[in-house]
Amino acid sequence: MKAYHNLEFLNSPDARVIRLISEFLEPARRFRREGIKDTIVFFGSARVKPRKEALKKWKELSRKRPGPLTKKALAAAKTGVEMSRYYEDAVELAKLLTKWSSSLKEKNRLVISSGGGPGIMEAANKGAKLAGGRSVGLNISLPFEQSSNPYVSDRLNFEFHYFFMRKLWFVYLSKAMVMFPGGFGTFDELFEVLTLVQTQKLKKKVTVVLYGREHWEKTVNFDNLVRLGLIDADDLKLFRFAETPQEAFEFIVSDLRKKYPELTSK
Repeated sequence: MKAYHNLEFLNSPDARVIRLISEFLEPARRFRREGIKDTIVFFGSARVKPRKEALKKWKELSRKRPGPLTKKALAAAKTGVEMSRYYEDAVELAKLLTKWSSSLKEKNRLVISSGGGPGIMEAANKGAKLAGGRSVGLNISLPFEQSSNPYVSDRLNFEFHYFFMRKLWFVYLSKAMVMFPGGFGTFDELFEVLTLVQTQKLKKKVTVVLYGREHWEKTVNFDNLVRLGLIDADDLKLFRFAETPQEAFEFIVSDLRKKYPELTSK
């Protein structure tokens, strides 16, 4: 048997480097075939639900007999309804950006990209599809939460094993990134991106938007990091807050047009 036909070997620790290279070369080949030049990446929680689904759960719990467990579940469901705002906003923002990118002279520019799973990721891919555009899903195999959402374009639906290789593809093609509220994974992606921009490891110009100022300022005390001398005041210019889909859209388009003058309409 030839070594490259030996599945036992290819799935062994000895062949890890081959698997790593595969997760770089196979996506590169597919992006090239599909003509994808660059992307706008949406990051955010896999746990945020669409408003309709969140409201349904809250109403169902509201009809149950009161008790300690019911009250706790009801409070969580109410928070779910509040957080569903971000799902709907992500859908709208992805729609706006997809309509704009489809109006550009050059095709396949600034395609919406997400982690391919549920929550905010699903919302981004859904918005792109509702606008009649394609979108990328960079999925990853996990023991919970993560499964490919139905809105990712078939030929742009990827499945990764290695987190760092997946993150490479998020950053490698992106010209803009929108950070919605999320958990550990979103923080991992946010701070890696900010570190790469801060240290000038990214040679290209990238627009970074943190969606929902109140959420982000409650969750991360950026001003305190400046006060303690852990980051510079100028580091706060590495990103911009946005409150509504329209505000985020207008800033992203304006900033990208400044950085990339070739982004002209048909």
